[in-house]
Amino acid sequence: MFDIERWQEIFDTIRKNKLRTFLTGLSVASGIFILVILLGFGQGMQNGIAEEFKEDAATSIWVWPRRTTIEYKGLNPGRRVQLRNENFDMATTAFEDSYEKASMLYMPRDIQVVYKNDLLVYRIQGTNGNLQVIENEYLSEGRYINETDVREHNKVAVISEKIKREVFSEVESPVGEYITISGAGFKIVGVFGEHGDNEGEEERIFIPISTAQIAFNGGDKLNNINFMLPEMESFDATVAKNQEFTDALLTYLKGYHNIAPEDERAIHIWNPIQEAKRYYSLIGGIKFFFWVVGFFTIIAGVVSVSNIMLIVVKERTREIGIRKALGAKPWSIIGMIMHEAIFVTAIAGFSGLIFSMGLLELLGPHVKVDYVLNPSVNFNVALTTVILLIVAGSLAGFFPAWKAVRVQVIEALRDE
Repeated sequence: MFDIERWQEIFDTIRKNKLRTFLTGLSVASGIFILVILLGFGQGMQNGIAEEFKEDAATSIWVWPRRTTIEYKGLNPGRRVQLRNENFDMATTAFEDSYEKASMLYMPRDIQVVYKNDLLVYRIQGTNGNLQVIENEYLSEGRYINETDVREHNKVAVISEKIKREVFSEVESPVGEYITISGAGFKIVGVFGEHGDNEGEEERIFIPISTAQIAFNGGDKLNNINFMLPEMESFDATVAKNQEFTDALLTYLKGYHNIAPEDERAIHIWNPIQEAKRYYSLIGGIKFFFWVVGFFTIIAGVVSVSNIMLIVVKERTREIGIRKALGAKPWSIIGMIMHEAIFVTAIAGFSGLIFSMGLLELLGPHVKVDYVLNPSVNFNVALTTVILLIVAGSLAGFFPAWKAVRVQVIEALRDE
């Protein structure tokens, strides 16, 4: 039931001790403010990490050959490992139930690209159509390399948005235009774009891998092979499946190329999901640290509320004694003290919440630094924290109130 007299007492007490109440509320509000900002920063780090791995499919696996470092089966270390079409064919057949997409890359060297007598300094890469999905590329015009292009060794090319802007600004669309690659004419059939700001990935021109190997004396050589695995029901399950596939693929490739099982440098596998796991584990630890810092900051505010309530009880000892002498029930005295503690805690807590959420809402979308993107916090989590703070504030008021009701009437009336 709403008791107007009790609220009048609370406001009278606050008016008489404005500075004390303000400082107490400030300590509580700052605790919530710091916690929300820290949680927002933690979420911003998670968003930033997710954006960093957005360029390629999260479950992709990239295999790059290097040199051996360990003698094995009479073969000296320092041998260069060369991937071949057979490796791709055998791997895709052996693991066909474990992946969703597979592609390969051949990157010819010493290639000249010309458009209307202008020399273009871009990389040529031969591939198949699955690379678009694995690299998370989007098509803005035309089409990508397809199976027919690879099977029939078509002379077609897919350029990037960057190349379109820099080279084909004078034409309505580059699709249908021809470029010359080392003397051979290639028809542009599509334009792709990369998610994110990595323009280096857009300095490439894709052609069918079969055409690249035949036209530029590549034989059956490959520079790398890559796979995209399906996502499992949970992140941990996806990581486990990813690791299982990687181990099996490494075992096959090392056996085929006579590489020592313990040689970890001969074949390099870049695995975004494994990298993401390391970063997310680090972020989890950072978030836990933020929670600990915020928790103790809030505890400091609650302790200050409790200390202020002890002072209030001490100042009102004689008043409490008079109330008890006039027949006031213990719970009415406890309620009087607790109401003030809860009121101060609630007002300060919600003030800190509103200010911090407002700050994140205004400035968060504009924060774009390395590994930190759009700091934000779930409102329900922040609200739950404030509610827990209010509960803690009620406990902070209860103990001084309980001390007040235990004061003997005679001793209270003697208090000066």
